[in-house]
Amino acid sequence: MLTLLADFSHLYGPLNLFRYITFRAVGAAATALFFVFFFGPTIIAALRIKQGKGQPIRDDGPASHLITKKGTPTMGGLMILSGLMVATLLWANLKNPYVWIVIVVTALFGAIGFYDDYLKVTTHSHKGFSGRLRLLLEFIIAGVAVYLLMRVGGEDMAKLAVPLLKGYLVSLGWLFPAFGAFVIVAAGNCVNLTDGLDGLAIVPSMIAAGTFAVIAYLVGNSIFSNYLGINHVAGVGELTIVCAALIGSGLGFLWFNAPPAQIFMGDTGSLALGGLLGAVAVAAKQEFVLAIVGGLFVLEGASVIVQVASFKLTGKRVFRMAPIHHHFEQLGWKEPQIVVRFWIIAFVLALIGLSTLKLR
Repeated sequence: MLTLLADFSHLYGPLNLFRYITFRAVGAAATALFFVFFFGPTIIAALRIKQGKGQPIRDDGPASHLITKKGTPTMGGLMILSGLMVATLLWANLKNPYVWIVIVVTALFGAIGFYDDYLKVTTHSHKGFSGRLRLLLEFIIAGVAVYLLMRVGGEDMAKLAVPLLKGYLVSLGWLFPAFGAFVIVAAGNCVNLTDGLDGLAIVPSMIAAGTFAVIAYLVGNSIFSNYLGINHVAGVGELTIVCAALIGSGLGFLWFNAPPAQIFMGDTGSLALGGLLGAVAVAAKQEFVLAIVGGLFVLEGASVIVQVASFKLTGKRVFRMAPIHHHFEQLGWKEPQIVVRFWIIAFVLALIGLSTLKLR
């Protein structure tokens, strides 16, 4: 919305700053950060009153969680999403269709997570609503979003860019909506599975968002994309603002989520953040890079799949507990130790993901 001020730059020169994505990205991050930081205590107090006993803790989870995390309110994703939406609406170019597609996916995934959290809190159970129904709704939302991206981006949107190979695109045609939807849904649920320890999901999400802020900016700039030999998607650079807003709101939330957490993001936040990252990756045509940058999320999701498959097929567990962060808890690692080491892994994977843009 503030981009409209640039139209008056002929009257006051400094208003021309509002044309630049980099300037607006910093503004979005700062706005989201201060919004969450300022309104965070009020939101936490309201959720604590509404939820009473807080988020139900899994009976089959680590025993220590039944003591240390009991009574902590959930749905903290509302803090993240409110800051993200306010900052995006203020600083992004609202005439850009990519911005609307991504924030609508984020909002709808957040709504699904909110309903799941609501059921858990009201029924005092760690089980939400039907997993199959939840996945169906996610795939419908993601499928429609990918279809709209194809309408906006043209035929090149249905092609896959292969990392390390310059100018090599694989056309999927009308199979692409299914693939793109899978990327978005998988990202949402993998981030959701990662959210099990204080601060574990939010920092890797911010790292991934920062990485894709850079990627979206480069992909959306014809000069940089041509220099790097990556596909150019006109207009997608505006998603840098959305990613920056995520970073700002994530930092604000981390202030309250740092161990010992005053609030959990819940499915409201984790599902929405994953959906956002997946949608940005599809829009920027960097789906495979997301698998590298979000490798920590992939590992968490894969550990659950492997554990369930192994137990059903052989009756044996591969890990002491899944997702894999609980496995390390069972091995005796302390929670802060696991969280910080996973942050380091996420940062290294982000660097690897960024390097693929140049190594061609």
